[in-house]
Amino acid sequence: MTMTDFTNTASGDARVGYQAGIVVNLNGSYKVPPGATPEEIFRIGVEFLKARMPLEARKLIAKAIALGHATEEVHFYRLLAQLSGKNLRELNSDDMEGLKTICTELPELRGNDDWTVGLRSVVAMLTYFSSTDEPALLDKELAGLPPLQRELIVDHLGELLDGSVQDRMWLRSVERAGQLQLANDRENRVWIFFEPEPRRPRRRYAGRPRIRLADLLRAGLGGAAFLYAIGSIGWLLARGGEATLLLSFAAAVAGTAVSLWSGSIWHFRVRRVRVKDAELVPSRRRRREAPAGGFARRVDRIFDDCFGRYVPRDTDRSYWLKQTRGLRERLRDEVVDMYRDQPVKADEIAWLIRHLVADVKRRWQKDTLTAYRQRWRTPAWVQVSCLAGLPVLAIGCFQIAPAVVATSPIAGTGWIVLALVSAVICAPALLAIVGEHLRVPADQAEYDEQYRDRFLAYQRWADKLAPRPSDREMADWLECDRKLLVDRALRQYRLRASQVIAHAFIEAPHRGTKRARVHHGPLRYSKYQMLLFLLTDDGVRQVNFLHDFEDTDSFPTERLNYRFDAVAAVRVHGSPTSRQHFELTPVNGEPITALISETIDENIHPDEDVTALSEATLDASGLPRTLNVLEGVAAEGKEWIRYQQRRIEHRLEVLGDILRPSRG
Repeated sequence: MTMTDFTNTASGDARVGYQAGIVVNLNGSYKVPPGATPEEIFRIGVEFLKARMPLEARKLIAKAIALGHATEEVHFYRLLAQLSGKNLRELNSDDMEGLKTICTELPELRGNDDWTVGLRSVVAMLTYFSSTDEPALLDKELAGLPPLQRELIVDHLGELLDGSVQDRMWLRSVERAGQLQLANDRENRVWIFFEPEPRRPRRRYAGRPRIRLADLLRAGLGGAAFLYAIGSIGWLLARGGEATLLLSFAAAVAGTAVSLWSGSIWHFRVRRVRVKDAELVPSRRRRREAPAGGFARRVDRIFDDCFGRYVPRDTDRSYWLKQTRGLRERLRDEVVDMYRDQPVKADEIAWLIRHLVADVKRRWQKDTLTAYRQRWRTPAWVQVSCLAGLPVLAIGCFQIAPAVVATSPIAGTGWIVLALVSAVICAPALLAIVGEHLRVPADQAEYDEQYRDRFLAYQRWADKLAPRPSDREMADWLECDRKLLVDRALRQYRLRASQVIAHAFIEAPHRGTKRARVHHGPLRYSKYQMLLFLLTDDGVRQVNFLHDFEDTDSFPTERLNYRFDAVAAVRVHGSPTSRQHFELTPVNGEPITALISETIDENIHPDEDVTALSEATLDASGLPRTLNVLEGVAAEGKEWIRYQQRRIEHRLEVLGDILRPSRG
């Protein structure tokens, strides 16, 4: 295979298809609180180390020592942070100067507590390279360590050894990675890390009745005129003194009141059913598309996605989407209106949208989408009372109208006409006003029922997200994946660990990946495009993997072999606060590029620094180590191996002279 065959293997804009990055709030933040004690600073440094961010760990542990916290445990972790994940040939001059500084500050190791014993073993590993000790002696010493210290040394310093000891350490490390890869219920928990913390449902309020001024004027003026006319008619009848006419007048008034009240209820219920029916019908007005990148547009996408996936059984998707279009528009508008005035991300209420769509699907399957028609159907007693009042009113009017006109032809006729005209003006307004007063409690009861249902759904979702993994667990799982991928590549090439001069990863976020981070923590991705480089005496073996972190599923996308002198240049371009790309330029052919970091431009807390976050992400990915190895190869070719070995041997001799007295 020529060099041009693998051009742009991992290139491309990995931002395509991204969900918005999220920040999850977990205990154990990487932030050093103001006024932290030296011990607290040290503990946070240890968290950085355990999360595979040794650069920041070194700074914090060194700061804790400078402030006076310098126990054997602190020195133990400081050495681990200085050497974590490296082998001898990868140690540069800065690493060796750091080791020299650390070793000159080591106390006499004469105690027998676990940390002193562990520290002595790390020192023994370093002096082993500049002495004639048998490998078996070192192996025996490691086997006799307390479990915690032995696991930490194997985990962080396993690659520091060489020869048969390195092979045995590597096998232990791989075996342990296989045991821990799915530890702590990873399969059922890892997806939770990429889920945003859900926002609580908002309670809706019906508010006050919305009554138009025109209705108030019509009801007030028309009602006053009607009552004045009825009162005048009653006064004329009272002057006549006929009991029969007075009873007819009273019956007509009672019939009017009963018909008006029951008719208002009837009118409200019929109108409410019509409003609910209208909610199922798409709006005839042309809807304006929400601005790109805004909250409403993201809510639109989630609704469209959920309705596209939550299709009822035995239902055609296109028919489902067509029939629920109106309801989809109403639910979308409701959600946008509820949360528009809050600093809310659409992903934080995705649970609510899923719940709403699932509820529509459930009602569709049970054929209860129009159950409101039964709920708001007008009761028979309301209809009967309304219809019964009308004939009573009619009979009373036929009896009293001639008597009123006979008693006072001009005035009586005027009162009757005024009563009829004012009733026509006043009745529709009264129906609207009474309907509004009935709507408010009906809406509030419906909103309260919805809130209870949504709050239960919120609690169920929050409980499901409760076992969210910590960033430390995510780092441990990813490190296990890395080791198993390296072991897989070694077996494919039939190599032993001791035959590999160095190995290095480039971890690029894959297209369509989800991403998340903890406060002050590095970005973690659900899918990675991993470029693994194995440096051997024969050249570079490169294996590219597509790694699904959620499913722990990986498969190689390409295998490449090339000589050291085929690498012309290695570089990272882009500022720490923007997107950065790794680029390996061969002597002949187009560069291999990979997006290694995304712009961290969302959900930045006021106390977070974008540059520090970017550096933490690159540190967690192991990029500094990878660049150190590949830049050396690009600069010196195969001679890098020989030169580096000479440099290391000389520095170890100096280091051995410093360390031997410390072994006690």
